Amino acid sequence: MLLSTLTKLPDNPGIYQYFDHTGKLLYVGKAKSLKNRVKSYFRFIPEFKPNPTLSLRILKMLDEAKSLDYLVVESEEDALILENSLIKQLKPKYNILLRDDKTYPYLYIDENEPFARFELTRKVVSGKAITYYGPFPSGGKALYDAIYELYPLVQKKRCLHEKKACLFYQIGRCLAPCEGKITQQEYASIIQQVKEALRKRKKLTSALQQKMMDLAVQERFEEAAKMRDMMMAIDNLAITSDIDLAQNTDIDIFAILKADVRGVVVKFFVRSGRIASSTFSYFRHQNNFDPDEAYRQALLEFYTAGTPHIAKTILTAHPVKESAEIASALSKRLGYKIDILHPRRGAKVKLTALALQNCQELLKDDKANDAIEQEIASLFDLSAPPYRIETFDNSHLMGAATVGAMVVQDEGRWNKKSYRRYTLHEYDEYGQMREMLTRRIEDFGVAPAPDLWIIDGGQAHLALARKLLGAAQVNLDVIAIAKEKLDAKAHRAKGAAKDRIYCDKGILELKASDRRLGWIQKQRDEAHRFAVAFHQSKKRKDDLQVSLLDKKGIGKATVKKLIDYFGSFEAIDNASHDEIANVAGGKIASILKNVTYHPTNDLQSKRQTG
Repeated sequence: MLLSTLTKLPDNPGIYQYFDHTGKLLYVGKAKSLKNRVKSYFRFIPEFKPNPTLSLRILKMLDEAKSLDYLVVESEEDALILENSLIKQLKPKYNILLRDDKTYPYLYIDENEPFARFELTRKVVSGKAITYYGPFPSGGKALYDAIYELYPLVQKKRCLHEKKACLFYQIGRCLAPCEGKITQQEYASIIQQVKEALRKRKKLTSALQQKMMDLAVQERFEEAAKMRDMMMAIDNLAITSDIDLAQNTDIDIFAILKADVRGVVVKFFVRSGRIASSTFSYFRHQNNFDPDEAYRQALLEFYTAGTPHIAKTILTAHPVKESAEIASALSKRLGYKIDILHPRRGAKVKLTALALQNCQELLKDDKANDAIEQEIASLFDLSAPPYRIETFDNSHLMGAATVGAMVVQDEGRWNKKSYRRYTLHEYDEYGQMREMLTRRIEDFGVAPAPDLWIIDGGQAHLALARKLLGAAQVNLDVIAIAKEKLDAKAHRAKGAAKDRIYCDKGILELKASDRRLGWIQKQRDEAHRFAVAFHQSKKRKDDLQVSLLDKKGIGKATVKKLIDYFGSFEAIDNASHDEIANVAGGKIASILKNVTYHPTNDLQSKRQTG
């Protein structure tokens, strides 16, 4: 099958995908010429076999590959972008997956405004006199708060509309331009002071330190601690460097380095000749590391069309084979020319060397204990140790306030920013789990798949998850955990529960003292806690809605009929008068829509529907 596909490959740009004997996706690649690129993986004489000059990773992949599929696109740049998107969504076994695809906030100011304010944004803001500062992977909010703490600017957007001096003026935090107590020229001079402080942040941190000491002397310790935290966040924004660059130079620097099983991506952002901010993120490579693929993915993921103030020059700490193609793809995406360079001399080399030095320090200081993840991978025959885990559970009370929850553990820590809540509409638990997992799979393009799913349920739920992932062609390990039942109730006593775990090996029953079982139970219990908290919150809101409707003369039976039809109170609220009338009658519709009820209209409606 593989050989027959090779003879049909076109001489066009596109992407290709290798699959194993079960149809599981192994690898996604892109090519300027599918015919030439894919055939380079093999030797055809004296016998058909993999090219022995390839890396061990690719040779291992080809040994498992049984079929090949491809897709033709218009250009090499399109292939580059499609390849990156598929890797992110489908998580092929032999491709590297970098997870840091965040958009970072920027500070900006629109100086066309007579009394301009600094604001935070993650997107391009329309305007001809917009100035951006950043990006700020961390500390951006602290910088924003420090500006308004130290300088008497217009504190809130609404202030200028009030036309009257407020509390901020009374405490000296604003000079009341709303009442004309400061001229535009005087205000503009303060803006220039802030802009200078943003370039030379030592002025900000020194002022914050003085304010902290003053507050401490006054025994206002909570406020002093707030100044301290701001100061520390601003200090940590970027590393200090005496590298001499041109005053107006804007450059982004990327450095990627790997250790045995863990790697790190370091980014520096140079603005106006100074390192404005820096950030880093770890990734796991499991011996499938390819530096060119890593840089390609990092660059294509980071730069999006809506990102403001992107440097036109990007430096990489290592030479990247396809830097010209990546630069061309980014130039088309962003609308202006991007250069990707690997410097070999001068101040720019010092920048990339500094970025690599930071990579080495981060890998050296990494003390993460991954023993439990290795044990879990070995126990369940997972494709890789699970460093990022998503766990799902749902909650309801006799079908009321039905919700689902997903919790995330990343590198041994709860990643609460990635937690998700789902309002569910199916009536049975199987349907609810299907609805929740389907919605999560649809989101893989934005938030990539993790290393492991843990499902709260038994064999049926495990089979469901595998079916959904198979249909989406996503490589993702799954296990399910079913609670021990005592007298038909879930038994959750810590250290005594005998939960069953469903996996590829079948059903496993571990001892209650087994730390691997404890690790899985910890994930499940956190998902249960999060789901129940959301259910209780939603139930309180729903009960309040029922109570309000009861006061309007709408009984519980009618409320149930409306909920069964529309799915939620929000949907009922958004429904039209006629839609509600068709379900519960014109009188109920008139009450809900706060209009006068006319029985004749109700009769006409019944005659039409009859």
